[in-house]
Amino acid sequence: MEKLAQLDKELFLFLNNLGSEEWDWLWIAISDKWMAIPLYAVLLYLIFRNFGWKPTLITMVVVALLITATDQLANLFKHGFERPRPCRQEGVMEYARFVAVRCGRFGYFSAHAANSMGVAVFLSLLFRKVYPKLFIFLLFWAAVVSYSRIYLGVHYPGDIITGMAIGGLFGFGFYRLRQFLVAKILKENSAKA
Repeated sequence: MEKLAQLDKELFLFLNNLGSEEWDWLWIAISDKWMAIPLYAVLLYLIFRNFGWKPTLITMVVVALLITATDQLANLFKHGFERPRPCRQEGVMEYARFVAVRCGRFGYFSAHAANSMGVAVFLSLLFRKVYPKLFIFLLFWAAVVSYSRIYLGVHYPGDIITGMAIGGLFGFGFYRLRQFLVAKILKENSAKA
């Protein structure tokens, strides 16, 4: 386990130190949750256009539950494992570039990675028949958001990999929940007609 932790630190320092002051503003923006609003607005429009208003409402509720679930599970892990973030760990912070606005106490696992990957997997599955190549963009977007946390100095690669894996599993699970709810509502509507 010690070897794995040491490898994680070394990989973090390598990836983190690839950055430069010239690009810091961009990675801060990528990591900012509010910067994704235009992307989410376009995706919401595509959901409405392809599925109608009732499935869109269900999708919005399920995505909100997905993000809440991954976020809260990340908090539970952070306070359960109490692994210091690289920006707070002696022997690491002295050699890292800390670019983020703030540095929380614990970092295992990354909620940013879990949320972005969860949404990417969910939407990739939702749009796989309508826009089959959209998953490439969504997974790339999730990977870039996830990497931004290493660039900014607030997460180790292990935090990111775990977050992405958990987010992917939750994205799949919540997609299945959405499919079940939409099928149930459409069945009830056709029975009433």
